[in-house]
Amino acid sequence: MRDGAPRVLVRLLLPLARVYGGRVERRFHSEQPYRSRFPVICVGNFTAGGTGKTPLAILIAKLMSARGGSPVFLTRGYGGHERGPVWVEESANAAWRFGDEPLLLARVAPTVVSRDRRLGVQMIENSGHSVTAVIMDDGLQNPAIAKDLSIAVVDGMRGLGNGEVIPAGPLRAPIEFQLGLVDAIVVRDPQPAGDGEAPDIHARLKRSFPGPVLAVHTKVDDVTDWLSGAPVVAFAGIANPDRFFSLLKALGAHVAHCIAFRDHQMLSRRDARRLLKLAQQEGARLVTTEKDWVRLHGTPRLPQAFVELARPLAIKLKIEERDLERLVSLIEAVVHLGYPRPRKRPPQI
Repeated sequence: MRDGAPRVLVRLLLPLARVYGGRVERRFHSEQPYRSRFPVICVGNFTAGGTGKTPLAILIAKLMSARGGSPVFLTRGYGGHERGPVWVEESANAAWRFGDEPLLLARVAPTVVSRDRRLGVQMIENSGHSVTAVIMDDGLQNPAIAKDLSIAVVDGMRGLGNGEVIPAGPLRAPIEFQLGLVDAIVVRDPQPAGDGEAPDIHARLKRSFPGPVLAVHTKVDDVTDWLSGAPVVAFAGIANPDRFFSLLKALGAHVAHCIAFRDHQMLSRRDARRLLKLAQQEGARLVTTEKDWVRLHGTPRLPQAFVELARPLAIKLKIEERDLERLVSLIEAVVHLGYPRPRKRPPQI
């Protein structure tokens, strides 16, 4: 359901939303979670669709590694065909097997894909690896694993949408229930409110949520001189491709064509030939996201000319010093002390 859907349609879908949300809550409270001997840090979100969970999980792993830790990722591998549990490894069909996000994670730390997260954690425990913490990419509403630190990522532009549960809105469960699952919230690219406008989601959460509410900003992790005035054909198969296309334009690129695919979509040879033809007609470079790029390199039988012409635009999350210190403190408390902090009853927002 789009956030801007007509209110009458939202009202019609509310009964289904209550059923869906109630089912999520009942499942969470009825299942006995598995307690790993390793600390578990979960990076999830309140809404369906991409908010930046994977970049934040990567940032946390890098912070941990820089301080001598040995993180291991656990992910469901959405878009891949492996049910797992299985360790992610490079291969000609890696994107088909594991999905794109696990390939990004595996560049940073050992990564396990498992639809059954309990089995995934047990594989990590039995691996013999030196593990400081397990970082779960997604799974906030999944009750299978006990988490020691749960962080929700919120898109600063889209916020919580219309505040309704799927299918009437984007929320995965009622927000009051979900706020009770998390220890901290990270808002990606908070939007400052203009004169007379309602406070943005970052400000609202800071006033109402009892735990830390941090801000991160998306920055290009690359030299971008080659984009200035250059003709490009941009393509992306992510949850919010318009954000990527707008970024390219802001960097000064002449975007001849914007081609959006479904989130996690595997490109066919026909798709590749179409994009290659457009680039050749425009005398342009093919530009895509880092997530799409790893998917190309893990997909067999794509035209080599297409793969070689496509260039990724890498991004990273930048966090201000004060919020960085708070994030590091949260991580270190879990890693060194190894116990979950008590949950506070969430307020209404």
